Amino acid sequence: MPTLSAVLSFAVVAFLMALSPGPNLLYLASRSICQGKAAGFASLAGVCTGMLVYMLATAAGLSGLFTAVPIAYAAVRWAGAAYLLWLAYRVITTRSSSSISTALPFEGASRLYRRGLLTCLLNPKIVVTYSALLPQFLDPASGHILGQTIVLGLVQIFTAAGAHSIVIVSAAAVASLAAKHRAFAKAQRYLLGSVLAALALRLAAERRSAV
Repeated sequence: MPTLSAVLSFAVVAFLMALSPGPNLLYLASRSICQGKAAGFASLAGVCTGMLVYMLATAAGLSGLFTAVPIAYAAVRWAGAAYLLWLAYRVITTRSSSSISTALPFEGASRLYRRGLLTCLLNPKIVVTYSALLPQFLDPASGHILGQTIVLGLVQIFTAAGAHSIVIVSAAAVASLAAKHRAFAKAQRYLLGSVLAALALRLAAERRSAV
């Protein structure tokens, strides 16, 4: 088992990383703004499932695959960039005639869950978290490495979920207050679309050495 100090240190770093701009955070914020807290948390369930998949895969050696076969990481990176561009296109081209709540088409909980899962699986930032960050907190003297990886991975998932929950509640609250202002809805649509597109371009230009 990892030491308490390692767990607490990793939790703080994971929490701060979860609050930094990235595909997961921006998707959750956009859904919370456009469809409310319930949609945000349905999407978060998918995101957390994606993080769980990556954690288990990393424990089984996925990070080694990305290191040995650069094209595998590149494929995830380009797919993630393309998905963000598609989201940006949807945000910008979907018209809102009455309020911000219609800035993106309404989607049911199961579809939101699947989109959250896909957003997370196509997020190279998660790969970096598990392949570059997590190993720094592993200590062979503290026990089995696989067990430590799973424990720290679960810590990352719970802390990231907490950070993202703050974003969901805050984004939904802001949207609720500004829901009746059409100018805000239009500005929000173009701003969010531009941010998603910029993030996609940065992701596409990211060097392989990040992992």
